[in-house]
Amino acid sequence: MTPINAEHAKTAEKTTDGSLRAPRALRSNVVRLPRCFYDRPTLDVAADLIGKVLVHERRGVRRTSGMIVEVEGYIHESDPACHAAPGPTRRNEPLYGPPGYAYVYLNYGIHSLVNVVTEAPGSPAAILIRALEPLDGIDTMRRRRGCNDGLCRGPGNLTVAMGITLAQNRADLVSGRLFIEDRGCDPGRVAWSPRIGINVGTEHPWRAYVAGHPAVSRSRATSH
Repeated sequence: MTPINAEHAKTAEKTTDGSLRAPRALRSNVVRLPRCFYDRPTLDVAADLIGKVLVHERRGVRRTSGMIVEVEGYIHESDPACHAAPGPTRRNEPLYGPPGYAYVYLNYGIHSLVNVVTEAPGSPAAILIRALEPLDGIDTMRRRRGCNDGLCRGPGNLTVAMGITLAQNRADLVSGRLFIEDRGCDPGRVAWSPRIGINVGTEHPWRAYVAGHPAVSRSRATSH
């Protein structure tokens, strides 16, 4: 991996909540993740998403991006916390479709949350992106959030910072303006724990996160 360039070294310093992180390495050739990346068991995809970069390119607006540092898997109709638990509905239809698409929904009618659809069609599963380390478009994120710190801590905050709304529901992550790429970032040590912010299915250790990262949710952040 090649040394991080000056622009990214500069922005990485701005992303912490009062502390600096070591510069990260980047690939000289950035790779957008292909469909086959998502067409795998959900927890395998979740593990590999840590350190990848979520990018949103809106027309007429500066590109925003952030390294994924926290995710949660929601897997099949047998998972009571998965939106597929009731069976197929119009709302959860993207979960049953092909992998590599975005599933965006409103949480309590307020916050848009962005998920990555995984596994084969007919096998409903997705990964909730919970936190990012901001990389590109930090000034834009600050303007959208109205604050300077914790820009992408929490799934509702990161969608505001990234300009992701219900308009991105069903977006093709392989060919669209919302996508995930591999920049060769080294995120640090990855830990696992039960999912948080839910009341059912809490026994499953399906949350992956970068241990000690300032953007990661603080609640129940112990590894299992």
